[in-house]
Amino acid sequence: MTEPLRTPPPAPASLRPFADDPARWDAERSCALQTGRIAYDTGSFSVAGEPYLVHERTGWGWLAWTVPADGSMPQRPHHIGVLPPSATWTDRLAARWLARRPAGRMALHATSRGSLRYFAVAVGVIGCFTAVDAIARGIPLGIAVPAALLAPLLADHLPDRLDRRARRRVRIAQGAAATGYLQRLAAWHTGLLRAAADSDRHEPRRAAGIGRHLLWDAAGLLQGQDTRQVSPQLIACERLMLQLADQVTQNTEHTTPEHTTPEDAAADTARARTPGRTRGPNPPWGPADSA
Repeated sequence: MTEPLRTPPPAPASLRPFADDPARWDAERSCALQTGRIAYDTGSFSVAGEPYLVHERTGWGWLAWTVPADGSMPQRPHHIGVLPPSATWTDRLAARWLARRPAGRMALHATSRGSLRYFAVAVGVIGCFTAVDAIARGIPLGIAVPAALLAPLLADHLPDRLDRRARRRVRIAQGAAATGYLQRLAAWHTGLLRAAADSDRHEPRRAAGIGRHLLWDAAGLLQGQDTRQVSPQLIACERLMLQLADQVTQNTEHTTPEHTTPEDAAADTARARTPGRTRGPNPPWGPADSA
């Protein structure tokens, strides 16, 4: 007897910025409006020509969104960061650092593209006063002045060095094709996480754990590589994620409901004894599903 075809789980809705907290997106967009850094065409740009990004942190990483000028929500993240499945405290600290609010910058000249972070400017001002005080105390001019000039430059480059070190602990996918694929995979994984949170069974939690590793593996394939070169591996990841979602859906549908009345219990018993009807769901990770 052949097993009836299963109805595939519905495709997940694409992830949208702060879907669980729309007021947060409104606040972030208002902040971008006030600072004058709104997306035009492909992205939003600050005075330094860098995209203004709104970071949405999740349990598995973060999504970085731009702010469109027409008031609509972005359809695709600018980039997506994924933490390791067994993330350490240092890994999560690196993710928080990379997903921080964009730093404000001050243009050095109206006709120049050079700029400094406000923090570096503050360090420069403090350095000037410190240099004057040091000279008054007898420190040679050749030491105090170079130190005051180098301090803001070092303060401006220090975050970039920390960024490079933090990126070694996470995987970041950029580009339209990479972020589009990983956004779809993250939507499936989000559904698995919600199913695991709403259930006390082992199978949804196991599926969410496997999906977490799939998301990490896919981010590694998409990081700095052409999607066409790794398309077989990406297709395999998505198929396995779909199987996990289907298994969780089937497991949820076949969960025996509590009998509220004796009539309901009798009806369920009669249906279970009907010839040709299975007595329970297939094993969630049986041989038939592992193919």
